[in-house]
Amino acid sequence: MFQKKYTLKRINTLGHSIPKNIDENKFAINYKADLNSAQFEAVSAIDGAYLIIAGAGTGKTRTLVYRVARLVELGYDPKSILLLTFTRKAANEMMNRASLLLDNRCSKVNGGTFHSFANLTLRKYAKVCGLNSSFTILDQGDTADVINLIRSQAGFISKEKRFPNKQTLVKVFSLSVNTGKQVDQIISEEYPHFKDYIDKILEIQNIFTGYKQKNNLLDYDDLLIYLRRFLFDLSPGANSILSSIKFVMVDEYQDTNKIQAEIVKGLTKLNNNIMAVGDDSQSIYSFRGADFRNIMEFPKLFKDVKIIKLEENYRSVQPILNFTNQIISGAVEKYDKKLFSNKTGGELPNIIAASNENLQSKFIVEKILEIREEGIPLKEIAVLFRSSFFSFDLEIELSKANIPFQKFGGMKFIETAHIKDVMAFLRIASNPKDVVSWYRVLLLHEGIGPKTAQKILDELAASQITIKTDPASASSSRHNEKITKLFQLLFRIHTEQSLPSEKLQLVLNYYHPLFKVKYDDFNKRSKDLEIFQNITEKYKSLDNLLSDMAIEPIIDSVVDIGDESKENEFVTLSTIHSAKGLEWHSVFIIHAVEGFFPSGRSAEKLETLEEERRLMYVAATRAKQNLFITYPMNMYERESGTTLSKPSRFISEMNSDLAEGWLLEEDF
Repeated sequence: MFQKKYTLKRINTLGHSIPKNIDENKFAINYKADLNSAQFEAVSAIDGAYLIIAGAGTGKTRTLVYRVARLVELGYDPKSILLLTFTRKAANEMMNRASLLLDNRCSKVNGGTFHSFANLTLRKYAKVCGLNSSFTILDQGDTADVINLIRSQAGFISKEKRFPNKQTLVKVFSLSVNTGKQVDQIISEEYPHFKDYIDKILEIQNIFTGYKQKNNLLDYDDLLIYLRRFLFDLSPGANSILSSIKFVMVDEYQDTNKIQAEIVKGLTKLNNNIMAVGDDSQSIYSFRGADFRNIMEFPKLFKDVKIIKLEENYRSVQPILNFTNQIISGAVEKYDKKLFSNKTGGELPNIIAASNENLQSKFIVEKILEIREEGIPLKEIAVLFRSSFFSFDLEIELSKANIPFQKFGGMKFIETAHIKDVMAFLRIASNPKDVVSWYRVLLLHEGIGPKTAQKILDELAASQITIKTDPASASSSRHNEKITKLFQLLFRIHTEQSLPSEKLQLVLNYYHPLFKVKYDDFNKRSKDLEIFQNITEKYKSLDNLLSDMAIEPIIDSVVDIGDESKENEFVTLSTIHSAKGLEWHSVFIIHAVEGFFPSGRSAEKLETLEEERRLMYVAATRAKQNLFITYPMNMYERESGTTLSKPSRFISEMNSDLAEGWLLEEDF
């Protein structure tokens, strides 16, 4: 018999041989020409652990996109690359840009948020994780409703003393998961007036956990808890997924919390190939549980970490960068970096002291009109502030001057009541044990109050009634005709093999009369239902639709956008937290006053004061050409009347080489 001869060749864990000397001419993309030297170093990195400190405006996204393309060009399976981001939009943008840069192979890269990756993984390995793969994800509103149900029904509320409301309990339980702190510690630190209720609060948490397990429900935090447990248990399923992931890339690493950092560590247990990209100077989300220590201690968490700094800024003129470099130079703990730009020109930032708050507002209105006359569109102008109420006086002055503006905030599309109503029908069809959705749907019907709803829920729990069999074939109906019609609808959308858009159409046909009765402004709200219909057209699976809507709310509601959305052009008013990642030609930072920015409470702890400094840095680095920092010298306080105020410590020591100072007084 003829015997073949074979040659053994050393390969990496995924079966790709790695050339030692890479010939740049073989690539379709000219990486060296397209990138600066620091970006090229990051993009060329293959095996090992890397921390990319990407200063504001230094091309962080571009670097990640080019690295994805280069790994694919090197022959790595796109599915072996995992890119974790904080929004689905960011992941999609990177995959689209990489596909346009190279080819469609890049679209096969595993990209998404921590929560979406957790959802997909847990559904695939549900049995190993002790879950049913048809679990429902509770959004934040539903989580609060369940906790409120437990809180009110189990006799925890006392008439004599105030008990934490549902939002406080949700926040405490979530912070405990995301920071690793015990519930009693969070209560002691953040809500000391509730210390006497710690035992009751812990009891509610235990009941809530059991309730979710019984009803096949997971909240946002559970997704991360189960994923972390799965990765560290190292079952055959975990080994399978970890061996398939060759490269892990994490965007905005400074925004990770404790459990997310542990997940990143778990994902690299078999392959120590991790690239975290972030900026310690832009870590501003501690109120959400983000941990500044994660990025500072990254070199200790992983072996032989190489740090690469991106310092060339493509957004701002040098005078603005000199100003922002000075702000962050005062940070107690940081990765040293100096942002620089090859852009020429640019004037010094202006620090304007106004005699009072109203004069501050009038100056900004006048300056906006002046900039507009210079040919800069209103959409290229932003006013940023530490807290939302700082802009109230300015909003009045902008309205007087007929300057359109949009203030960022408000409810999201998925959080509006009418969309939650419709979603509840679909969620029952997906998971008939979803008690929260049942309760919402039942209460939509006239004549059904909490008591009747609870009776029906009890019958569902005892399997006396079900949506799995046709109500028309039942020998007798336990309830009125309305409930029979509801069960007929739910039976149909639960059992029929149809597309999510078709199921939704059945729900909308049923819901419309209820909708018109419940909402006085149903004409305005109906636009949202049309938008939701359009969204469902893109889905073939109901579970995927429900997961996406729960994990990543898609769009603002037309109810909340209001009439100002008709304006093609508007000035942006935004809290600094909402402005991160954005940029404008001209930026105003208002109320830069001690006690307001930084806030008085933040001065009590070094770590909170340091975060305020980073907040000022984030605000200032949003400006491309013009930067104005304003503060009123006389602030009105209800108790003491008008008081003199001091400029923020972050700007008070700026010398004349870095900023130009102006005193603004009213003409009499």
